[in-house]
Amino acid sequence: MAEAYIVGAVRTPVGKKKGGLSTVHPTDLAAHTLAALVERTGVDPAAVDDVIMGCVMQFGPQSMDIARNAWLSAGLPETVPGVTIDRQCGSSQQAVHFAAQGVLSGTQDLVVAAGVESMSIVPMGSSITAALEKGMPFPFGDKWVERYGKQEISQFRGAELMCEKWGFSREELDRYAYESHQRAAKAIANGHFKEQIAPINGVEDDEGPRPDTTLEKMAELKTLREGGRITAATSSQISDGSGAVLIASEQAVREHNLTPRARIVTLSLVGDDPVYMLTAPIPATQKALKRAGLSIDQIDVVEINEAFAPVPLAWLKEIGADPERTNPNGGAIALGHPLGGTGAILMTKLLHELERTGGRYGLQTMCEGGGQANVTIIERL
Repeated sequence: MAEAYIVGAVRTPVGKKKGGLSTVHPTDLAAHTLAALVERTGVDPAAVDDVIMGCVMQFGPQSMDIARNAWLSAGLPETVPGVTIDRQCGSSQQAVHFAAQGVLSGTQDLVVAAGVESMSIVPMGSSITAALEKGMPFPFGDKWVERYGKQEISQFRGAELMCEKWGFSREELDRYAYESHQRAAKAIANGHFKEQIAPINGVEDDEGPRPDTTLEKMAELKTLREGGRITAATSSQISDGSGAVLIASEQAVREHNLTPRARIVTLSLVGDDPVYMLTAPIPATQKALKRAGLSIDQIDVVEINEAFAPVPLAWLKEIGADPERTNPNGGAIALGHPLGGTGAILMTKLLHELERTGGRYGLQTMCEGGGQANVTIIERL
């Protein structure tokens, strides 16, 4: 049976809005990560079959196939193609899936899976706003309305609906967010991220964590919606960043003298309620564990994207996972969520944390627009 191995994973620091990466062109941001991946793995870049890059707002500076442009901007061989994909927040986790599937199919041997987003330069919603300004309708047409009715479809409403369904209080959400900041600050202070980060523009560490925040400060914030429970403190941060992972076949490992660091155990993808939007990590995890023949107790490290605090809280409740193994170094509430870059960044974090702690299995999952989720299970080698 064919195997797909992770032989390299690197990321930029995650920059906060108007922070140290906010002036870096997104193509250059991604190019920096790709160059670092090639340098750290020692792979012959001309041997790469494809570069698959996630990016959500493919508009303005992030348009025109940023995967191809970033590879060329890194000074890498023109013979290597690139393609940019959008599965909303899970775009670069999907890039990992496509890369692994190319290798597992036997049609490719070396594939780069990457992701990038500069939310400082290309704000969230830019592509939709541009369409509306030209008089074009919102992405949901008449047939959508026939099925789901005229109602608000947004991640913010979805987060509030989750709070209602699972009964999460404002205080529970704040406590979760506070813990995310504490874990992230501790990880940075202890140097847990140093080996995985390729510094850029003078930025060496993730800029988002607030080690001095308190529950009292969080309690003073206004909710994002009148009568709601979600605040800016219990939401992922607007961020800039990029990540890249190199997936290799057994043949490529031998031919290029690469070191397999983990193998892809299984991949899953499901759709769930698009109105709730953020719940799909739950059934996607159940599907992946069943496919892999594993129990959640066998998973040593989990990286679940903290789009909003109720996402990991509901997942923990339904899956029965150990909170101490889940986002052990904090998540997007503290570290930020550069949309299309987050999937590759989380995979980089997951691999390095397994190596740091000696864990065997790791699981990554993300909620995504449209009510979707990816799950990737890897085994450290």
